[in-house]
Amino acid sequence: MIAIIDYDAGNIKSVEKAVNALGQEAVVTRDRETLLSAEKVILPGVGAFGDAMEKLHKYGLVDVIHEIVAKDTPFLGICLGLQLLFERSDESVGVAGLGVLKGEILRIPDKEGLKIPHIGWNSLKFPNPGRLFAGIAEDSYVYFVHSYYLKAADESIVTATTDYSSLIHASVECGNVFACQFHPEKSSDVGMKILQNFLQL
Repeated sequence: MIAIIDYDAGNIKSVEKAVNALGQEAVVTRDRETLLSAEKVILPGVGAFGDAMEKLHKYGLVDVIHEIVAKDTPFLGICLGLQLLFERSDESVGVAGLGVLKGEILRIPDKEGLKIPHIGWNSLKFPNPGRLFAGIAEDSYVYFVHSYYLKAADESIVTATTDYSSLIHASVECGNVFACQFHPEKSSDVGMKILQNFLQL
């Protein structure tokens, strides 16, 4: 059973549909025991960093997420779910993130000719090997929707980057923790392959 963490964030339904399309049972839940007994856990999300952290605290999910990670369950953060795994964000100054991984979330710098938020398809480079990208060619395109981007403290965990006004750490892998700034569930066949790689870990 694949558990999808429910904390009133946007985009949960499309992740659930993608997991089901890959032949796996997905349960959208905030129940501690269900989350801790899941084979794999996904933290999706679209929205504001501060609001999301407030909801995770409100539903008692911060400690649960740390427990899931500590027991080595494969864990995938998507979009806002990636950002929440880190320590802080320019979007919500003074709000602590989950701190599962070291790094910060910065606003994409303004650049002539580039719109913010960054909405659309960008190609990926693979600076370090990543299990999510097995069987996927470098320069494959995936779909992004964001105004803030990850700068990981440890670049050895960065498995994919893209360039949009700045070098964006688009995906990370650290032990059992995986995260993507882009939306695999909206990234056509490439995205479904990335999700399938996670589900087959």
